[in-house]
Amino acid sequence: MTTHSVDPTAPDEPYLAFWRERHLCTLTTLRRDGSPHVVPVGVTYDPDAGLARVIANGSSAKVAHVLAAGTEGARVAVCQVDGRRWATLEGRAHVHTARERVAEAERRYAERYERVPSPNPARVVIEIAVRRMLGHG
Repeated sequence: MTTHSVDPTAPDEPYLAFWRERHLCTLTTLRRDGSPHVVPVGVTYDPDAGLARVIANGSSAKVAHVLAAGTEGARVAVCQVDGRRWATLEGRAHVHTARERVAEAERRYAERYERVPSPNPARVVIEIAVRRMLGHG
C-alpha cells in the first residue's frame, strides 16, 4: 500500500489486510456547528458490502451527530494508524437499531478485536457506506 486514493470497488490486498489487523481507530463526525468531533472506536470493514461498522451506545454524542444529519446520513470518516501506515474510509453514516444488524456488527468486532463486546441493551451500530478510501503503507 502506498499513499493514494484507493478504488472503493477494488481495494488491494495490503489495504484489506491492514483493515483486518487489530488497530484502534478514530471516528470523525460533525457537530451541529460544523466542528469535528473525533473519538476512539473499534471499526470493522466489510469490503463485500462496502460498509464500515462501529458499535456504540445509543445515547453517545457520535450517535447523536449521525442522527442529526437526517435520512441523507452524516458525512463521516474512520481512520487507523500504525507507525507510518494509515488508512481512512469516508462515507455516509446511518444508525441502525435492528437486533440482527447490531449482532452482525458485534460478531465482526469480536472477530477483529479478539474479544466479545460487553452486553449492552442500548447498543446500536453506525454503518458507514464507504465512498472514498485513502491510505499509505
